[in-house]
Amino acid sequence: QRHLVESGGDLVQPGGSLRLSCAASGFAMDDYTIGWFRQAPGKEREGVSAISGGHGTTYYAEAVKGRFTISKDNAKNTAYLQMDTLKPEDSAVYYCAADTRRLTTVVGMPLSTRVYDIWGQGTQVTVSS
Repeated sequence: QRHLVESGGDLVQPGGSLRLSCAASGFAMDDYTIGWFRQAPGKEREGVSAISGGHGTTYYAEAVKGRFTISKDNAKNTAYLQMDTLKPEDSAVYYCAADTRRLTTVVGMPLSTRVYDIWGQGTQVTVSS
């Protein structure tokens, strides 16, 4: 079976940093686009960042550009989201997802939830003093 497991969420002060991890099992992460999403209470799940399979092209939501960095370690079959200069509005449950149907290669939209078919369980990030 194919799974994604996130880790690394925590309580951090504004201006601080966190690195989230997303470990894949049952499939090779490098073959597919991997996305990071977040969902705050009462809000829709939104795309934060994505990295394509192969070339590793990266995508970022405007709200996190310059502060977050997505990466992958194919040997460890793990993706990461480095989050710097965190703000209270970054507080949310963060999810990683995989596009194993390769829809992003056809329709693009790497920050849309609709193109992803495998999801992790999420990890809580709270930014507060």
